[in-house]
Amino acid sequence: MTIRKILTLPDPRLRVTTRKVTSFDSHLQTLINDMLETMYDAPHGVGLAATQIGEDLHVAVIDVSADRTEPLILINAEILEQKNIVTLDEACLSVPGGGAKVKRADWVKFRSLDREGKSYEQEATGLFAEAVQHELDHLDGRLYIDQLSKLKRDRVIKQMEKFLRLSQNQL
Repeated sequence: MTIRKILTLPDPRLRVTTRKVTSFDSHLQTLINDMLETMYDAPHGVGLAATQIGEDLHVAVIDVSADRTEPLILINAEILEQKNIVTLDEACLSVPGGGAKVKRADWVKFRSLDREGKSYEQEATGLFAEAVQHELDHLDGRLYIDQLSKLKRDRVIKQMEKFLRLSQNQL
């Protein structure tokens, strides 16, 4: 397993709409393992989409468990239902140092394939529902900041740029 570099704005690969997975081969298995390793290595990482590491496949990983031992693999996933729109504080590994309030459903039902290609349906609430929506947005080339007004989006981007500058200075 390899920890991959997480892309940050303004990298254009974050805006790619992914291709559906058609082959459950060793490349896919390696990608999933690398994504899990990368997500677990990131501070506060509860999800990671393939686009965030420069891959254009419709794959995401999520683990919202307190002890980070319950990974969930989402392949070719789609939301079937959603309810209870709420306002949440959201952040993203590809927009480090920033965060903002966005609207998300507090309950979703989704369908996905697991890493072997077996279909499953699941319901999610709270942080789990937020993570599913956030990662599926990534796979369609959308970021949470796209929900914000230009003023708020610019503020988050400035926070990210400052965070990245400070991080570089500490190296």
